[in-house]
Amino acid sequence: MSHKHPPKGWLRWIHPETYNFHPSTPGLKALKTVVVTLVGFSVVAVGILMIVTPGPAILVIPAGLAILALEFAWARRWLRKIKAYTRALALRARRGRKPKETSSPRNSRP
Repeated sequence: MSHKHPPKGWLRWIHPETYNFHPSTPGLKALKTVVVTLVGFSVVAVGILMIVTPGPAILVIPAGLAILALEFAWARRWLRKIKAYTRALALRARRGRKPKETSSPRNSRP
């Protein structure tokens, strides 16, 4: 068997065997939390901006909440509420529609 060596150059800084990092290292967890928070709030902010400017705010804001839900329980609760609300709207819209009337050749003749 050949012994695997860590990569040379800039990759050695991110290679896990170089520093014996474990995915649950507190520093990496904190970094993940910071990155998720910044990206999530940025996406939500862009979505809120799209409310007053042209854009799909209805899609972008829940996407930002989904990113924030990776780390925060309050975002998961808000996302569940939004899902329940949109399901209720869709159900109400389906119930409110009348079935299309189809015209058959028999009914078209006098």
